[in-house]
Amino acid sequence: MKTGGLIVAVIVLAGLAGGLYWSNHHKPADDAVKASADVSPKILTLNETDLTKVDLKKASGDEVALARNGSGAWEIVAPKPLTADQSSVTSMLGILSSLASERVVEDKATDLQQYGLLKPSLTVDVTDKSNKEKKLLIGDDTPAGTSAYAMLEGDPHVYTIATYTKNEVNKTANDLRDKRLITLQPDKVSRVELIANNQDLEFGRDKDQWQIIKPRPLRADSAEVGDLVSKLTDAKMDLSGTDDAKKIEAAFGSGKPVGTAKVTGDSGTQQLDVRKSKDDYYAKSSVVPGVYKLSPDVGLELGKKLEDFRNKKLFDFSFEDPTKLEIYDGAKSYFLTRSGADWWSGDGKKLDSSSVQPLISDIRDLSASKFVESGFTSPSLQLTVTSSDGKRVEKVLLSKAGDNYIAKREGEPALYQVNTSSIADLQKAAGELKPADTKK
Repeated sequence: MKTGGLIVAVIVLAGLAGGLYWSNHHKPADDAVKASADVSPKILTLNETDLTKVDLKKASGDEVALARNGSGAWEIVAPKPLTADQSSVTSMLGILSSLASERVVEDKATDLQQYGLLKPSLTVDVTDKSNKEKKLLIGDDTPAGTSAYAMLEGDPHVYTIATYTKNEVNKTANDLRDKRLITLQPDKVSRVELIANNQDLEFGRDKDQWQIIKPRPLRADSAEVGDLVSKLTDAKMDLSGTDDAKKIEAAFGSGKPVGTAKVTGDSGTQQLDVRKSKDDYYAKSSVVPGVYKLSPDVGLELGKKLEDFRNKKLFDFSFEDPTKLEIYDGAKSYFLTRSGADWWSGDGKKLDSSSVQPLISDIRDLSASKFVESGFTSPSLQLTVTSSDGKRVEKVLLSKAGDNYIAKREGEPALYQVNTSSIADLQKAAGELKPADTKK
């Protein structure tokens, strides 16, 4: 054999020996595990509704313990009693109840130290209503960092689970607690009082419509009040910062008052006090102890004024097709009735429906450019719209006031300033009504 060939053979042999030594003295890599025939067997299969206790113990000593209360809802009992976010707990239990592995690393592991399973980074104890307990151990991350080692106590199998799965189980008390500062359901809220900007506003609800009660009865923009209710019932503690409770309480105590909201629902009234310190907002709730940092959008919502919540529309028929229109514009008058999809004039002639729709749209879109306290004189234009199968009749009177019009809804004291251009568009659409083509 040539000397060169002999040298190559020695090098190859040495490399193979080195590789064998390394594989016998290091953790199994992701692509070199001793996998079983079952590619991704289940580690846990539980009936989620049967679970009564869950205990998460971290290697750091931190612990989060949960238990069902008498009504079946989950509560946090350690590190201190807290109301749990039911959806967050359910999401975590959904992962645990059907916990699948990526693969089996060993069928009968004897050296758990190499997987970090002698002193697990996370131990999850689950107990069911028959007091049967199962304990999941989660150890080190795999060399590639995309998975972690796991096993059940009393079972010699060692598995890998996805890092995502580990993170979904490895929750803190802040992750699982109910962070709502107002716990009423938005659809159950019937009254809201907002004390801010030197004003005391109150809103009352009738089915899906809101009305302004204070400072005086006024039509409310139900969408705007609905947004206020949503912001309040969605208000949550911002627990992402590192400030301790004393620092947050001090910031609240020295902060500038933004507003106080009182929200009433089927289970009573809850209150939220908001203050601002520098660029941050802080809140104190009547339903949860402590002071918490708050998202700025809640503070900004409390800063709105009465005009922001008023209904600027002159008519309430919205996108519902009216059944009757009456217009008196000086010497001109228009009387329209609808039957099915057809529109008819006052003298019984069928109208071109495509010419009626622009008029309806212009009436529907009539809105106040601002609210005024005076300026209404003798009306020069009168609009009456009948809708909801005759159940709703709305009459609006308009008088000319300089470069604008002042509008008043019949039976209401509020006055609305309307741009002349909006009235001009309406008058133009009324003048362009056409009879239907009966020859087709």
